[in-house]
Amino acid sequence: MSGNALCRIDDLSVFYAAGDAPALQNVSLTIRQAQRLAIIGESGSGKSTLGRAIAGLLPGNARVSGDISWSRDSGLFHGRPLPGRDIGTIFQDIGATLNPVLTIGEQVAEGAVRHLGLSWRQARDLARDLLDRVRLPHPSYLLTAYPHQLSGGQRQRVAIAAAIAASPSILIADEATSALDTVSQAAIATLLDDLVRQENKTLVFITHDIGLASSLADEIAVLRAGLLVEHGPTRRVLSAPSHDYTRALLADYLDLSTPPLIGEAAS
Repeated sequence: MSGNALCRIDDLSVFYAAGDAPALQNVSLTIRQAQRLAIIGESGSGKSTLGRAIAGLLPGNARVSGDISWSRDSGLFHGRPLPGRDIGTIFQDIGATLNPVLTIGEQVAEGAVRHLGLSWRQARDLARDLLDRVRLPHPSYLLTAYPHQLSGGQRQRVAIAAAIAASPSILIADEATSALDTVSQAAIATLLDDLVRQENKTLVFITHDIGLASSLADEIAVLRAGLLVEHGPTRRVLSAPSHDYTRALLADYLDLSTPPLIGEAAS
């Protein structure tokens, strides 16, 4: 079950260039401690911008109005959470996330060295444990491997290991499965679900796939053209959507061969 309010977003608007339409417009949303929130919408809906705003990773040229405030009562961090330390982010583009000239061990260990103050030797041992935790075979060998030696699904697991190296309390997965085949998508989604449940973490799962959202999320937020058009418990949103856009997303997903979403949805 979701806990107390962790993050409150009030009337958030984001513009990237003067004269352009806002990437987000007057979005208000509450994220609760240990919640699994799916943010869904088509390409260009603003869902990645919202994820980056929550993570504190908007580019310097972005113009932002509204407010994102964090609870001081959670005991998870002091003030605003730090990217990398308190918030771990997993991106879709693994080619841009992983450095091709650094070993897997170096890239997973870096966060623990920077944020936890571990020595490289200590962080390397942690990296081996994290690679095992994300269910990669032969983690000791992988410490000296390079990204090009791994499959797409394996590289995504490495990115997850790097994101949790400093033991963040919040994970943001931005289309983290969309570049993978169906089998790998399901495996990564299950892995993320297990990680957040085991340690009571908060998950923000950004996707265009309403089927994945139904299997992972306690609540769903639907964005369209920068506007939050629907938000509520997963079961309610899937069984009785209030907005035409949500109904259209469901209609596009569902067909005779599609398993029922409600049976998979979090209650």
